[in-house]
Amino acid sequence: MAEPAERQATYEDLLQVPAHFVAEIVNGRLVTHPRPAPRHLQASSSLGGELNGPFDKGRGGPGGWRILDEPELHLGPHILVPDLAGWRRTRMPKLPETAWFELAPDWVCEVLSPRTAAGDRTEKLPIYAKYGVAYTWLIDPQLRTLEAFKNNAGKWRLLTTLNDQERVSLPPFDAIAFNLSLLWAD
Repeated sequence: MAEPAERQATYEDLLQVPAHFVAEIVNGRLVTHPRPAPRHLQASSSLGGELNGPFDKGRGGPGGWRILDEPELHLGPHILVPDLAGWRRTRMPKLPETAWFELAPDWVCEVLSPRTAAGDRTEKLPIYAKYGVAYTWLIDPQLRTLEAFKNNAGKWRLLTTLNDQERVSLPPFDAIAFNLSLLWAD
């Protein structure tokens, strides 16, 4: 006798998750984890701070982007919440009226934690590639690394891995440079 098909998670399931959890629907499953830890928040907030002025506001950089913290992305049947995401304003001239985004970002950043790293790499990265995200950065605050990837026909190509105090000047934000060490909580 065949196993019964597993029920696909719905948006209503996601809405029932307590607010102190991050909830996503990945490959039909409801995935939850606690809000990020301080080290994770420090890395994400610091990176957003480095990018927001030059790229979102055009201060000391080219502008032309929308950089947002933890947007809710509706990519086909998947609902994902990256730590940071960016859209070129030419693709998204104004923000949607909904609480979520159906237009895939041009860039996403996931800050890895022991609890989320495997899912970020093996489940979320392929979804981002399939839906046309051009660049992904993975930041590991424990290892103090940044891995930068470019989407090449639906497959991620590793551009580089930077360590601890190296300078960051990577696509799509290579118009500026900053020290990776600025992201770490010391």
